[in-house]
Amino acid sequence: MRLALYTFGMFIRPSEDPANDGFHALNDPVFETLDRASGLIARSGYASDPGPEPWGQEVYPKFYEERGDGFSPATLSLWTDLESLFSFTYFGLHATALALGREWFETPKWPPLVLWWHTGGEYPQWVDGVAKLEYLHEHGSSPAAFTFKTPFDPDGTPTKLDKKKVQRAQAKA
Repeated sequence: MRLALYTFGMFIRPSEDPANDGFHALNDPVFETLDRASGLIARSGYASDPGPEPWGQEVYPKFYEERGDGFSPATLSLWTDLESLFSFTYFGLHATALALGREWFETPKWPPLVLWWHTGGEYPQWVDGVAKLEYLHEHGSSPAAFTFKTPFDPDGTPTKLDKKKVQRAQAKA
């Protein structure tokens, strides 16, 4: 079974504001690192950008507020396991970007990410990620939609990250 991830954030200022230059400078290098990450199966691209094909029409959750630029950072990807995804997310260049995120993003009143075990077609669609994030926000963590703090295994049983697998994933990075 494959682990799906959807993330969503809202800039404090419109995307092209100079305050977001640091985000834009790190964006391509983070994606380059992501594309080489151990455990990544694939990621959705964006209709407006070169690269991977988008997985359906790009949509945003109900938390989205238009700021005059029609854009808000979101990602959708598939992974082999929790530990590889955790390692990519919280170590290396992406961790550097996360640490700087307070400069660029609103403090969310919603979960910034949602995980779920994808059982549908080849890839989840953007609308699936949005639905899972909104479900997590409204109902809390469950086998249907969860976070790293309260993960579930593919059978729907609460689980914990395997620290040794996280370390092995870091070593491969």
